[in-house]
Amino acid sequence: MPTKKTTKKPVKKVARKPTASKKPSMPKYLGVIILILVFGVGLVFGGVWGKGTNSGTAIASADVPVDASADGVTKSVSKIVKDLYSDRSSDEVSFELFWEIWNTVKARHVDQEVTDEDLFYGALEGMVASLDDPYSVFLPPEPADNFIQSLEGEEFSGIGAEIGIRETLLTIIAPLPDSPAENAGIRAGDTVLSVDDEDMYGVSVEEAVKKIRGKKGTEVVLTVIHKGDNAPQDITIVRGDIKVPTILWEMLDDNIAHVRVSHFNQNTWREFDEVIKEVLRESPNGFILDMRNNPGGYLDTAIMVASEWVTEGVIVKEKLFDGTERIHNSSGRHRLKDIPTVVLINEGSASGSEIVAGALQDYAKATLVGATSFGKGSVQDFNVFDDESALKLTIAKWFTPLDRAIDKEGIVPDIEIEKQFVTKYEQETGEEPPDRQEDPENEGEYLEDDVDRELVDLVLEKATELLTK
Repeated sequence: MPTKKTTKKPVKKVARKPTASKKPSMPKYLGVIILILVFGVGLVFGGVWGKGTNSGTAIASADVPVDASADGVTKSVSKIVKDLYSDRSSDEVSFELFWEIWNTVKARHVDQEVTDEDLFYGALEGMVASLDDPYSVFLPPEPADNFIQSLEGEEFSGIGAEIGIRETLLTIIAPLPDSPAENAGIRAGDTVLSVDDEDMYGVSVEEAVKKIRGKKGTEVVLTVIHKGDNAPQDITIVRGDIKVPTILWEMLDDNIAHVRVSHFNQNTWREFDEVIKEVLRESPNGFILDMRNNPGGYLDTAIMVASEWVTEGVIVKEKLFDGTERIHNSSGRHRLKDIPTVVLINEGSASGSEIVAGALQDYAKATLVGATSFGKGSVQDFNVFDDESALKLTIAKWFTPLDRAIDKEGIVPDIEIEKQFVTKYEQETGEEPPDRQEDPENEGEYLEDDVDRELVDLVLEKATELLTK
């Protein structure tokens, strides 16, 4: 196992310029369609998604005031529906039925008062949910605010884990380093069966986020099945303040740089640029780009990171819903193009990290080590409306420079390592370490033994081995 020459160096936080808006945490991207690259996961303290350029297909933003007045909402919505569909007859759709159900629910539901705002936003959520696409969603103002704050690297209260949907099952993509989730025993690949005894089968990422988030110091119980296990178990997690980490780095033996990129948020590029400058001062013999459990983020950031190795040509292809193709090419200074590189990925690597890994693999700029990535290669437009609600809609899919599909396929590493971590005991003996014996005199404590249970990172070991040959 490589020894470290220096301690890990967290990159200094880069101050974010405040944006002008009604609320400091909610930028007013009025009328702007932000093309975003998303993993399709939510950080369970608000959701993390990727943002790219201001390109993409525009989504019409109707001016729909949502005020406290029931008549105000009803009249506004009614007018829009009539304007849009008065000249579009359909044998399949009756908007008279919509309003009949609206009025019936308001008049007769047992739990009164039913607010127009709840019905209005609920109808919009249901409309997008009918697409049966876990990555397309309508977000009312508060969830939309949380979503955007998480992109900006704000601090949240929650458990600190990315979640996604895999074959209709709610799945832990990755717990954040040293988060309440990780410390409680949540692992990448866990299937979440329920949250506080509420069944999670078939729920959207956003619905799950709402259930799992909460105030600092409160508890939430996740019933999960660890990958490879059969029996479910309850894991109690105490929510805490979560700050999304971006980059950590260290110099290993043999002058090899190990750079961990955990997300591609708005601070990542500036921090990565800063790290490159510091690493180059060390004249490294090799570079390990560690994107394990990286769920993705901003498209532009992923392209700029990949461009540090790829001097020219395509980084990623975007195939849109209308059959057209948009090409995203290399840019930047290519400062790492001549440095031997190994990229680390696993089943928690997705979206933006898959774009970077796929490009470096296609151009033979790096050897990929680890496990096949998640396979999240679809593209969402993100549109914030003037009431601060938002629509995230799938419009395209990503392909690598050699036209390999990312969505549902993932990136297969050049060297696959099934088991990422083992104890030193297992590495030396080939056997699992024996169970620790409980101390009969001290409840919850264990007797000391001579079994070495220190974890060994087999993926990182393989990377350093490749770079020191």
